[in-house]
Amino acid sequence: MLTLDGLKLKKCITIDELKASVGQRVAFSACVHKIRYMSGFAFVILRTGRYLIQSVHDEKICTSDISALKEGCYINITGQVKEDKRANYQLEIILESFDILSLPEADYPLHVSNKHLGCSIETNLEYRSVALRNPYERAAFKISEGVVSGFREFMLKEGFTEIHSPKIVAAGAEGGANIFTLKYFDKNAFLAQSPQFYKQTCVAFFDRVFEIGPVYRAERHNTTRHLNEYIGLDFEMGFIDDMTDVMNMETAMLKHILQHLREHYKNELEITGAVLPEIDSIPVLTFFEALEAIGSPRKYDLEPEDEVKLCNYAKEKFGSEFIFITHFPAAKRPFYAMNDPENDKLALSFDLLFRGLEITTGGQRIHNYKEQVAKMQKMGLNPDDFRTYLDIFKYGMPPHGGLGIGLERLVMKLLDLQNIRQASLFPRDLTHLDP
Repeated sequence: MLTLDGLKLKKCITIDELKASVGQRVAFSACVHKIRYMSGFAFVILRTGRYLIQSVHDEKICTSDISALKEGCYINITGQVKEDKRANYQLEIILESFDILSLPEADYPLHVSNKHLGCSIETNLEYRSVALRNPYERAAFKISEGVVSGFREFMLKEGFTEIHSPKIVAAGAEGGANIFTLKYFDKNAFLAQSPQFYKQTCVAFFDRVFEIGPVYRAERHNTTRHLNEYIGLDFEMGFIDDMTDVMNMETAMLKHILQHLREHYKNELEITGAVLPEIDSIPVLTFFEALEAIGSPRKYDLEPEDEVKLCNYAKEKFGSEFIFITHFPAAKRPFYAMNDPENDKLALSFDLLFRGLEITTGGQRIHNYKEQVAKMQKMGLNPDDFRTYLDIFKYGMPPHGGLGIGLERLVMKLLDLQNIRQASLFPRDLTHLDP
């Protein structure tokens, strides 16, 4: 009878292992990314899960026939590792043999082996499974992985507990009509706009929580900055003195993520040419100070062009690519946002802007039961529709606050992408439900 002990796992080759194997024979699996025929030999560029590795086919050395290869083949190779300063990672593989695992039925419809695909976003999404084989396209999602792993590492280090809240819910956390509805057996249900209710619930017994998961917004936007499904990086923390505790935590978290990327994702930063921001400190302006700083008339929310102007202002005035905007008009913030006790027309909430785009919304939450019920009623909501949510306040809550970051927006700006769909593996928007 077969038994498995979890030992002798099948490994994937790494560049460090190849560098340590110069002068030795290696064997690994890869995809044929590109073939360049030269006089008497050919370069076969091999694509692994993270790297492009140069190999050389010389018919006097390799026992396998190169005419059987084409771009898109998946193969097992055996060869000698040789140092070569001109090649990627200063090494190449002298092929001795290869076995073909699979052959493609058709040629790529896109120029996968080019540095950039050079096609429209619509063509990119139409052939998404092919587009993502391009190293530049693929690198964006390794960077995304790095942001997530850095976020998780920081949160755990700071005593936060990771949670996984349901995405099929009975009520929307943000209110309004921007919510997807579905039938849940004999009831109406919704796709979660945010893990907000569950984060707050968990603060009562974990003190600090975070979540990484999908968020759904039924907004009929067709812009370069909106998605209908995105990944939220959320946290909530109890026992805060005020919302600056939340903002300071985010500042430290972003510093950690950026350092994490520098240390562990050099390969992808080089491929994308990304220039990561430096964070010493992040300036803070109130909403109306921000409007005054950019010469904008008084209004009740920021427009996209305001966000661009404010980031330019922060760069010129403070040398910062980030800026916090606080104390938004309460009418524009959700019902769980605490109002400023000194001016109840303002909310103790904030946005973080980065390179011309809002990437974070957060703030201090109401923690008093009567105050929360009163605000719901003032905003025209029926507290009976939020009974289970209100229970957390009825039985006691500490002062708390938190935030949500849009992963795709952050990655989009880190990599200077022109469309947020480029930062979403399989984007969901007004027109894309497939793949």
